Order: sequence, then structure tokens, then C-alpha cells
Amino acid sequence: MTAMAPARTQPDLSFLLDHTSHVLRTRMAAALGAIGLTPRMHCVLVHALQEERTQAQLAEIGDMDKTTMVVTVDALEEAGLAERRPSSTDRRARIIAVTEEGARTAGRSQEIVDSVHREVLASLPDADREVLLRALTGLVRGELATPVESPRPARRARQRRA
Repeated sequence: MTAMAPARTQPDLSFLLDHTSHVLRTRMAAALGAIGLTPRMHCVLVHALQEERTQAQLAEIGDMDKTTMVVTVDALEEAGLAERRPSSTDRRARIIAVTEEGARTAGRSQEIVDSVHREVLASLPDADREVLLRALTGLVRGELATPVESPRPARRARQRRA
């Protein structure tokens, strides 16, 4: 005997958001990979250029755990794109400083990110683009602004390593 699956009464919003997010991340990773960056490296470079920030602050902005952040900054240092330096305002703190080459690379990577976003949005009619962006922005600023605490926290999807 087989059980009858419950009838869906609403579109599967979780699947739609997860799938589009995953595919966008894979496109972004491939596009940035062409210049030797990962999306995390791009995130660190761009946000470190905006103002003096510590590794912990950049990890929070990029939603990275400490280990991932260390690996990301190590890769940026190895590539000559960033370096750890003492903070100019707190001698106990170390900041991530972007090198001149890192700043040039961040400019190129931002062009790539913008291009990927343009390409994806171009697949929608103009009016739908505006509605989509306005709706997603509304969710991020409202109902989906903060994760809900749970005894069994939801795990983020793991990225496959190439």
C-alpha cells in the first residue's frame, strides 16, 4: 500500500530560491575563476577596499566561518592581492589591506560580477526584472532579514570542490 502525498497548495519557494541561488553561484564561480578568484576572494577584496576592516568583520560580511576566512585571506596573500596589517586605529587588531594589484583585480572582478548579474536578469522581461529585484529586496529587508533560531539549524548547501 502506498501513501498519498499531500497536494501542494503553493509553489515550492524554498526550491525556487535554493535552485536559482545555487545556479547563480556556479555561474559566478566559473566567471571569477577565469581571473583566478573565487566569489569569497572577490567579496573580501571589495569589502576590504571600502574601509579598514578586520578579518572578523570581513568574515561576518561574507558569511564565512573563521577557517574559511583564514583560507581565503591566505589565498589572497599568496596571490599578492591582499595582506594582513596592523590596524591604524587599534594596535591589537589586524586588518586586511588590499594591494594595488588587488585593487585592480577587484575592479575586474566587480565588472565580472555585474556582467553575470546583467546576463541573468536579461533573461527576464524588463518589467519582471524590476518586480523581482524589488520583491527580493523586500524579503531580505523584512520577513527573511534574519535566520530563525532552531534546535536543529538548517544547513547551507555544500559546494562541490572541483
